[in-house]
Amino acid sequence: MKTKILVVDDESDLQLLIKQKFRRKIREGAYEFKFARNGQEALDCLAQFPDTDIVLSDIKMPVMDGLTLLTQLRDLNPVLKVVMVSAYTDMANIRTAMNRGAFDFVCKPVDFQDLELTIEKTAAHVLQVRETLRAIQENNILKMYVDETVLNFMGRPGFENKLMASETVEATVVFIDICGFTALGEKLRAEELVSLLNSYFDQMVKEIITHGGYVDKFMGDAVMAVFRGDFHLDRAIDAALAVRSLLQTTCNVSLNGLEYLPDVAIGISTGEMVSGNIGSASLKRLDYTVIGDAVNLGQRLQAAAQPGQILITEATYERIKESFQCQLLKEITLKHKAHPVVTYEVLA
Repeated sequence: MKTKILVVDDESDLQLLIKQKFRRKIREGAYEFKFARNGQEALDCLAQFPDTDIVLSDIKMPVMDGLTLLTQLRDLNPVLKVVMVSAYTDMANIRTAMNRGAFDFVCKPVDFQDLELTIEKTAAHVLQVRETLRAIQENNILKMYVDETVLNFMGRPGFENKLMASETVEATVVFIDICGFTALGEKLRAEELVSLLNSYFDQMVKEIITHGGYVDKFMGDAVMAVFRGDFHLDRAIDAALAVRSLLQTTCNVSLNGLEYLPDVAIGISTGEMVSGNIGSASLKRLDYTVIGDAVNLGQRLQAAAQPGQILITEATYERIKESFQCQLLKEITLKHKAHPVVTYEVLA
């Protein structure tokens, strides 16, 4: 990997010496040098070549000296490292340079073997900083795709050896479908459709998180959320009511003359389910999720719900009837269920 170096010095013979002493490194593409005669030219050069790795700077120069340049570079580039190369080696100059952010100090007359070792050490440090910043950036991006529950799981000691481990938990799942949204795909451009869907999802997720749930996955225009811990069923229903209210009070959307009023159909199921990584460890493609009959039931209830409805089973109703206002509907036959299920609608 090429190391890009800016040499800042008003002595013209130093430029020639640099090119001679490092000709092999330059020829092999290991080093690439740029040159400036003072601090101001250095700033102009760095603006033109922001991917510079190292600055080798003298202290005494016209227009802008090296110590002043250090103050200008402090916030310019967090990766860039400055090595002072100067004959002014008194302790005051060295301390000032180091306090202003210099990475190292090389004395003149230059020992080019020592300078090369200093460049190699500095380049290694710059590479390490770049990799750290890239890892932080990747981690921040990862957080946008991976729920906090998964990140917490990854933080457990020895999690690599427990990738396929699972646990049985008592939890509540909520399936929320945005009604009529699929049909919009025939009338809106893809970018308009995605932007509108994301705006609805953003509102829904905020309510889910507010009530202590987490989003397990997005499925087209639907969301699967999981609630665990104390009062998970109550919190799940509160979240469902809040999401329904939020979308029902959202203003009509008018795009290309098309009027659309969002609404949701929601299914809620509670009970035992298996939580863990599902997928192929050898392929390195896993999904941290919950599975089980209770999960399947929640999805079936959502599919049976009409726009604006929040459906639960009779068993769920018995657990929350003193806390929420519900209405008995009817027995319905759900897919892959041997017997009809008595359903209730949660009103408030």
